[in-house]
Amino acid sequence: MIEIKQTGYEDLENVRRLWADGEVMKFVGFPKGIIETEEAMHAWLERSIAARPSADHYSVYENGAFCGEASYDIDEAHKAASLDIKLFAFARGRGIAAKALSHAIAEAFKNGANTVWVDPNPENTKALALYERLGFVKKPMPDFVIEMGENPNEYVYLELCKENDK
Repeated sequence: MIEIKQTGYEDLENVRRLWADGEVMKFVGFPKGIIETEEAMHAWLERSIAARPSADHYSVYENGAFCGEASYDIDEAHKAASLDIKLFAFARGRGIAAKALSHAIAEAFKNGANTVWVDPNPENTKALALYERLGFVKKPMPDFVIEMGENPNEYVYLELCKENDK
């Protein structure tokens, strides 16, 4: 059974382990992972909780085992939400990512986004295939996303509009 829940303090050690895993983080530019202190994780979660419902972070479990995370963050000016998903290797290829990402998409749309977007590394072919299966379409990266610091020469921009959501 897959459980997707808002991340709470009881999930922080699991999230910290996920971020520290270089294999998980390689496609987001951290091949050695990100090492965070317990205090930094608490501060991050407090900011995350304060941002709800414009942004939210979810911890993903299967049969009680922590598998990874999914999140969204709505840019209110553009009604567009960036999405993120990360799973440990053992949890990939079993439909968990699709279910978790679909949950984050539904929550972003429910909380004001008209569009959701991702910008995976072009070498992350499994992620690209997942996004395309979920109905995402490749498009030129919008200026507001570039202004956020995203690089159209390093990442593939894909989006899904609310009216096209399955």
